[in-house]
Amino acid sequence: MRGSMQSYRKVSVDSNMAVATPHRIIQMLLAGALERLAQAKLAMDKGDIANRGVLIGKAIGIVNGLNGSLNMDAGADVAGNLTQLYDYMLRRMTEANVNNDPQAIDDVVSILKTIKEGWDAIPQDQHHLTSEAS
Repeated sequence: MRGSMQSYRKVSVDSNMAVATPHRIIQMLLAGALERLAQAKLAMDKGDIANRGVLIGKAIGIVNGLNGSLNMDAGADVAGNLTQLYDYMLRRMTEANVNNDPQAIDDVVSILKTIKEGWDAIPQDQHHLTSEAS
């Protein structure tokens, strides 16, 4: 049953990604990173080192993807600032994993939530502009 639910969830996410706007894809990636970090912190609390590492690794992959998708030509100041934030978050997630540091996860979650809140607040009629900047 659990495998079926995971398969359904993956198909659902894949389907959403296929029809999602670039703006919506960024929202989904930010939400995915936040979810993986929450799961990693739970694994950390349970002493589940292997799962913690896998989940932090997934969050690192998402943040790397977000960083790599930045368009440095459009909105260079914003993109430059985001690159610095993403680099900082990547360092903190690595520290969280190496040092079993829940505060490092909290630091990254705080920044990601702020970015996501800003992204979510962009009016619908401006989404085409954010796609060019990301």
